[in-house]
Amino acid sequence: MKALKIMIFSIITLGLILSGAFAMKHLPEERGKTLFNDAKFAGGSKACNSCHPDGKGLEKAADKKEFKIMGKTQKSLEEAVNFCIENASKGKAIDPKSEQMKDIVAYIKSLGKKTGKEMPKKSPGY
Repeated sequence: MKALKIMIFSIITLGLILSGAFAMKHLPEERGKTLFNDAKFAGGSKACNSCHPDGKGLEKAADKKEFKIMGKTQKSLEEAVNFCIENASKGKAIDPKSEQMKDIVAYIKSLGKKTGKEMPKKSPGY
């Protein structure tokens, strides 16, 4: 009987650990990164990553209120994403309130977070 209780407790504990790990891999940023790298996203012909390898050029997108792309102005990050989907990827715009948009915006915003790999600032006088 004691062995059965230990086995049941072990199974429950393992299940909780695995479900927590599964949930961490499915954060909006992670789902957004998957979309960012998907050439077929929104019916397009190329991935966002084609023009922005590893998010290059989007590091400060979270701080912007306005975007200028191909001579046009977009008033939000969601508008900018849809502009790129339609013009660069030749896909169809997605609903700005959709989960996909929330996920890709979360990923783009995460690109500006500090990674701890920045060069240390030089001290004056050295």
